[in-house]
Amino acid sequence: MATYGRVLVLAWADILAIYAMWLLMAYLTDVWRLELTHASTIVTILWALFALFPLFQAFLADTLTGTYGILFISTASFSAGLGLLTMSTPPVLAHSTGSCSEYKPECIGQPQKSLLYAAVPLIAFGLSGNLTVCSTFIAERANTTGEINVTWKNCAWFVYSDLPRAIVTLVAVLGLPYVNPWSLRFGIPAICTLVATLLFFSTLCSYKNILKPNGSPLTILIRVFVAAVSKFFYRVPADSNELYEIRNSQLHLVPHSRSLRCLDKAAILMPTKTVEEQANNKWRLCRVTEVEMTKSVVRLIPMWLTFILCGVVKAIGFTYFIEQLNHMNPKVGRLKVPLVLIIWFYEQAKLNGAQLCAVFITTLGFITGSKKLASLIGIAISMIIAILCCITAAKVESRRLGVVQMHGLVDKHDERVPMTMFWLLPQFLLLGAFEGFFTIGSIISFVDLSLMQGFIEQTLDSMDEPIDQTTASMQRFVDQPHFVMQRYLGHFNSGFSGIGILASILTVFIVGKISDKGGKMNWFQHDLNRSRLDKYYYTLAWLMAVNLVIFVVVAVFYRYKENRLKDREAAAQRGGI
Repeated sequence: MATYGRVLVLAWADILAIYAMWLLMAYLTDVWRLELTHASTIVTILWALFALFPLFQAFLADTLTGTYGILFISTASFSAGLGLLTMSTPPVLAHSTGSCSEYKPECIGQPQKSLLYAAVPLIAFGLSGNLTVCSTFIAERANTTGEINVTWKNCAWFVYSDLPRAIVTLVAVLGLPYVNPWSLRFGIPAICTLVATLLFFSTLCSYKNILKPNGSPLTILIRVFVAAVSKFFYRVPADSNELYEIRNSQLHLVPHSRSLRCLDKAAILMPTKTVEEQANNKWRLCRVTEVEMTKSVVRLIPMWLTFILCGVVKAIGFTYFIEQLNHMNPKVGRLKVPLVLIIWFYEQAKLNGAQLCAVFITTLGFITGSKKLASLIGIAISMIIAILCCITAAKVESRRLGVVQMHGLVDKHDERVPMTMFWLLPQFLLLGAFEGFFTIGSIISFVDLSLMQGFIEQTLDSMDEPIDQTTASMQRFVDQPHFVMQRYLGHFNSGFSGIGILASILTVFIVGKISDKGGKMNWFQHDLNRSRLDKYYYTLAWLMAVNLVIFVVVAVFYRYKENRLKDREAAAQRGGI
């Protein structure tokens, strides 16, 4: 049980650090006095890497390091990153660098800048690694050692149990914001993370990585492409039974489909060599099941591409929304409300949106008899919520700019606008609901749309009971690439969203260049009061509307192609083809 306690402490420290990282935008504009777009670029890179790293980390865990290795590296990276971020604040290195210790831009030298730029990727890698493999590590540890009888479903609950999480969140929301020095705002989470990391490292001698890395399904995808390219000039046989397949009751088999026939070349048997000789070279010959698994992923790419703009909308939440929040009145009467309280409401909206989406998909799937259709509708609803979020944000920003003009605050960037920050609450709630619906809808959708659905459903049914805790049984369990790919589908969703978050930097640049054509003012100025974020939000709203139409077209086309494939397979089984 000691191992689980240390992982729990690690997860709780992450919660404290996440709320501190939400304020990074305010730190860069208030202390460093960076331009609006410069500060947003740094913050955007942080959260984009956070969304992109899980796919890479899962691949490393499955092929090289194991889950414990990734968790070990990520905790060290996160602790180091928070430490460097704390050191980038002016007072920490003022004596050693001979600079001033005040929170002013002239006290920021090259050492502080270097520390910040080094901290960003370390924090992103550490935080994403902790959140990606924490529950997986506990599940593997429990089921290989037999220390505790758990299932995969309640492992996530075990890591983020309600009471300790509520206490840590209460401290992060109501305690940390009242600490004025930025060195302490970042330093306290850094110290807590360091203590949690040292506690976790104390398990190094006692832990034995019984479950060795078994390989990643991404390797299978790459092998299929390599094998198909190597046989580019070969013709695919008309009879699919002539393609290579291993008939084994312990291996899950996927029937051959007639789509993406170019990938079938990876399973062509060459007449010049024996089957045994060809099977020994997995980079030249793949099973039909492996080819079909690759096809199921390739067919999802057009739909994944529509997720990029969703990432662009996500990016405004931790950049421009936070900057607006930082320049509005935080008081309710005489009580000063911490800014992160709005972020807490956003997190609650995200959580409840995810739960509501799961209930909606289950209910609609039961009514219509098609869970696939229900999950696609869930994604479409999330995009509609994103459009409403952008329109709401534009309306509120237009009002805020009106108040700025009325009180003559255009050139007074440091003064707060006499407009309560709770005006921003609706757009934060809509943004959280959008992310909750989008996350759950996309995960359920792509698990259902892939050809791995049947196998995954059978596997999930067995997860309600404790997994056999013998090493050999667990080894066979995780060896099935279709089960592992279930996790990777979520990482692919996150990855394309991360590409969108990163693309928001380019979007801002392009929109800014277009807006200043003809001698007009660029929508993105040095500070918030001179910028026209309301017009940028309206632009994102109509772009997301266009993206919604494209998504619906792609989804309808996908369902049409899917039904045609099923009809062909059924006809083939009846001997019609």
